Amino acid sequence: MFNTFEGSDANSVWRKAAETLINGDSAIQMTRLGESKELIHASFQISDPRQRWITSRTPAISPAFAIAEVFWILSGDNNAEFMNFWNPSLPKFAGNGNTYHGAYGYRIKKQFGLDQLEAAYQALTNNPETRQVVIQLWDPRTDFPKSTGEPAAADIPCNICSMPKIRNNKLEWLQVMRSNDVFLGMPYNIIQFTTLQEILAGWLNLELGAYYLISDSLHAYSHDLEQYSLDHDRESVKNTDNLALSKHDSDEVISSVYSRLHLLASNKLTAAGLGSLISAESSSMPTGYKNLLLISCAYAAKKRGWKHEIGEAIESCGNQTLVNIWNLWLAKKRG
Repeated sequence: MFNTFEGSDANSVWRKAAETLINGDSAIQMTRLGESKELIHASFQISDPRQRWITSRTPAISPAFAIAEVFWILSGDNNAEFMNFWNPSLPKFAGNGNTYHGAYGYRIKKQFGLDQLEAAYQALTNNPETRQVVIQLWDPRTDFPKSTGEPAAADIPCNICSMPKIRNNKLEWLQVMRSNDVFLGMPYNIIQFTTLQEILAGWLNLELGAYYLISDSLHAYSHDLEQYSLDHDRESVKNTDNLALSKHDSDEVISSVYSRLHLLASNKLTAAGLGSLISAESSSMPTGYKNLLLISCAYAAKKRGWKHEIGEAIESCGNQTLVNIWNLWLAKKRG
């Protein structure tokens, strides 16, 4: 039997699922990482995928990490050092190598010898009715458990595949996951794949359809229930930024954003250089991407203790949803 959660925005849908998992009739399941509460065969529907930011998780998610990870995926990169700048805790979950085994972008764009996002664009452009577009992430050659039952690597993809389809001139998206941690992974996974959905819809000059998710194991570890909780009073401000661009413009912007994110992570960055970058973002980027970069600039300044540049970046950000998420995350860091 499926546990189904529906709503217009990710925050309300996530809150229903987390509440059911914590307080409902979920099962106790032992895992290699300890006891967990689990709902199997959970399904989700978010009718407006642009409302992707989850505000009800306490402590708050890191918006800068979420943003950097999206562009890391879009670039097809698997470099660990870059992502560790944006989330220093990542090696605890994904291993200490120079690359991350399960990097979604590398899986999508390189691992199978095919840029699957580009291929999806071409196929859907030339045959909008096709049901054969499947973007594959799980690779049985490298991901299947050992014969002993032990994991093949520290970083096995939780996402199995994506299935975009065009219906009624809208791009629908179904995401399939084998495993989904409601507190740690789910808020970021929704951001990742709804952003890919929105970008592909822009390439195809389509409206956004709904985002669907099937999670075969929705869970929370018992030890995390002491650290994470829900705040029922946090409602999301509507996200009005639009990331949809033509394929040509999108390719240029994504490349430019990723190069700027690398600059922000560089140990050669100066306060003056960051200030110049913040000023440049005010005029050189489409609004939705500019606001994402400004939050990333604020994080880069926070890492270095540059208080003036933090304020400058946040004051320049015109997306109140992102500003609210930033303030929630910042309050967590101060606490």
